[in-house]
Amino acid sequence: MGNALKAFLQKTPTKIGIMAAIMFQLIFSVVWMTGYNGVTDHTSQLQIAVVNEDAGLGQQVAEQLRTTLPFRVSAASSLDEAKERLNGRDVQMVIHIPAAFSKQLQTPGQKGELHYYINESNPALIKSIMSGVSANVTAAVNKQAVAAGAQAVLTQMNVPAAQAQGTAEAMAEKVTGSVQSMNPVSGMNNQMVPMMLVLASYVGSMIMGMNMQQSSQMIGAQIGRLHKFFARVVLNAAAAIVTSFVGSSFVLLLGGQSVHGFMQLWGFEALCLFAFMSFSQLFVLLLGNAGMLLNIIALSAQLVSSGAMVPRELLSGFYYELSRYLPATYAVEGNMDLLFGGQGIGGAVGGLSLIALVALAIGLLIAGLRKDKAPAAAVAATGPQLAN
Repeated sequence: MGNALKAFLQKTPTKIGIMAAIMFQLIFSVVWMTGYNGVTDHTSQLQIAVVNEDAGLGQQVAEQLRTTLPFRVSAASSLDEAKERLNGRDVQMVIHIPAAFSKQLQTPGQKGELHYYINESNPALIKSIMSGVSANVTAAVNKQAVAAGAQAVLTQMNVPAAQAQGTAEAMAEKVTGSVQSMNPVSGMNNQMVPMMLVLASYVGSMIMGMNMQQSSQMIGAQIGRLHKFFARVVLNAAAAIVTSFVGSSFVLLLGGQSVHGFMQLWGFEALCLFAFMSFSQLFVLLLGNAGMLLNIIALSAQLVSSGAMVPRELLSGFYYELSRYLPATYAVEGNMDLLFGGQGIGGAVGGLSLIALVALAIGLLIAGLRKDKAPAAAVAATGPQLAN
């Protein structure tokens, strides 16, 4: 046993494996603890659009919402405009005050109804936060309506205070809330698909890039640097097409939802994988196997900042800006649009394509500047000949 342990510890791969396990713990701890630090303090960055069509009490309610809600509250000119912004994830909820709101409150036996719209094609945390907000807003507006009703009774009927209180209690449920979901997500398994696809795709790209780099080193100088680079690009593209077919097929076969169907999902996943492969191979092209350390950092940063688990609006300024330059951000946005619904994947496709092109250009530059080393087998074979 002792000899076996000693033999293992003398091998470089054993040391690298132990260090990799340690670095995974260190890097994920640092990135995730700093990335998610203060998330609950950044809820003021979330945005709510208010559509008021009521000229009476609705104006007071809209103004109260703008001044009391701990979010960025903006007025929308129409419900259609607000829904479009919600569908594009520019706002996280729409509050609609209908034109008949005041009339409903003043009509005996009727209740005023506020309408709330939430886009479920978002991290699950958004739905949770905004559902709580809708309940609180309904309660606050109901209280305001009760106060206004009690004041009107006292002014017009000059009734005793006790009687006014009874009237106010009778009005305690004059306002109700109706929550409507856009792009509903069916089950937690579907909610987690965007994050799963990013994690599986980037980890697979990292491992493939490392093995391709080892193959390139084994080939050595017998094939030119640029030829090897372009061969890797072709292999990456082919692997992206095949791998994305497998992943997309299994997601749908296992009950995953898809608004736009299999072909669009397959094509987009192929682009995501190719962008991940092009991006992750930069680090091994530059540093060899040691570049995997930077890939681990990149993986952790993308899981935090992509918006798959926590809305990007809740992150610190550093991670929010960083997410704009990482492919996982656009992969998550595009997958949410394809799987659950949204404005479309044009922006996500553009972002991934740009990142892939920039990564390929930088990779080509690195490949052109680096010098190849002769493979070990070739050195061993030529050694005796040189000695003779």
